[in-house]
Amino acid sequence: QVQLDESGGGLVQAGGSLRLSCAASGRTFSSDAMGWFRQALGKERELVAAISWSGGNIYYADSVKGRFTISRDNAKNTVYLQMNSLKPEDTAVYYCAAGPAPWATRWDYWGQGTQVTVSS
Repeated sequence: QVQLDESGGGLVQAGGSLRLSCAASGRTFSSDAMGWFRQALGKERELVAAISWSGGNIYYADSVKGRFTISRDNAKNTVYLQMNSLKPEDTAVYYCAAGPAPWATRWDYWGQGTQVTVSS
């Protein structure tokens, strides 16, 4: 059974940091792109950051550039999202996903999500 498990969410004050992790199981994802999406209450889900299988291609949404860093450890089948200088508008449920490329329009596997809440 293929599974993506996010962890690391929580409540943090504005300006603080969190590190999200997404551990994959069921098969290796070393050949897949991995992405972090978020969905705030009442808004559509958006792609926050994505990384190619080798780490050579990385995408960031403009809203998080310079504050968030995506990375992966293929040996551990895990992808990370380091979030610094958090803002209240970063509050959302964060999901990790696996797909064919960072610019993919279809993502094949999804985690259940982890809540990130940033207080002002």
